[in-house]
Amino acid sequence: MKYIDLHVHSSASDGTLSPAKVVRLASEKQLAAIALTDHDTLAGIPEANKESDILKEEGTFIQIIPGTEISVSYRKKDIHILGLFVDTNSGQLYDSLEQARIRREERNHKMTANLRTAGIDITVDKLKEAEGDAVLTRAHFAKYMVEHGYVKTNQDAFTKYLHDDSPYYVPREYLSPEEAISLIHSAGGLAVIAHPLLYKFTLPEVEAMVAYLKDYGLDGVETIYSANTGFDEGHIRRIANKYDLAMTGGSDFHGKNKPDIQIGTGRGNLKVPYEILEKLRARL
Repeated sequence: MKYIDLHVHSSASDGTLSPAKVVRLASEKQLAAIALTDHDTLAGIPEANKESDILKEEGTFIQIIPGTEISVSYRKKDIHILGLFVDTNSGQLYDSLEQARIRREERNHKMTANLRTAGIDITVDKLKEAEGDAVLTRAHFAKYMVEHGYVKTNQDAFTKYLHDDSPYYVPREYLSPEEAISLIHSAGGLAVIAHPLLYKFTLPEVEAMVAYLKDYGLDGVETIYSANTGFDEGHIRRIANKYDLAMTGGSDFHGKNKPDIQIGTGRGNLKVPYEILEKLRARL
């Protein structure tokens, strides 16, 4: 049986491997396809496609599904909508993601200024020196603090400085879920709610969220996921079936930023069958 991974990050956002290295690693793991879904950007997809072409010349075939993971605000929480099969030449989607990048940049300048008042020598320029063109997230802030000895672990950085209620934290300006779904559709893609159980809603609240998003055109729910335990997958399958939504699956691979999660296999037992991809293509 062939397997896939439809939720993967690279250094184009907050992963630690370049898009090319992500594709090469996925090929080594014998995955048939991956979706590159970096946060609020399409920047890594050309490099991923190029590496896929190189592998094809070497006799190995792996499909690259162009995607992105868009942060939106729902009930005052940051939730994520995956866009799969998006047209990377879509001006409307590109422009919106670029505006999100600008707002994120402004927010990062405010957060680094706040952290400097706590005695942490950090600036956006210093983060960029280390991370290049990556879309800076709190994961990069945490990595910087660890590398410069301000905290021992990434979790320490979040606990002490980067959590949502921290005095140093600056809230983001988000798109609405409706706007994100519309943008994904305008680019010819499918809109999928990512890891619906991670938002700390009760199951009835998760179902209410899915029903709300379905009314605005949601196409699918990420059902097979690295953090699932017990009956989690079964609960999401029930909700997906009830609302006639496609099911997707992915590891949420980030490289060393999430060292316990491996591409294709998550925490060791993740398996996303190729038929998931075939059913998604049928939805298109």
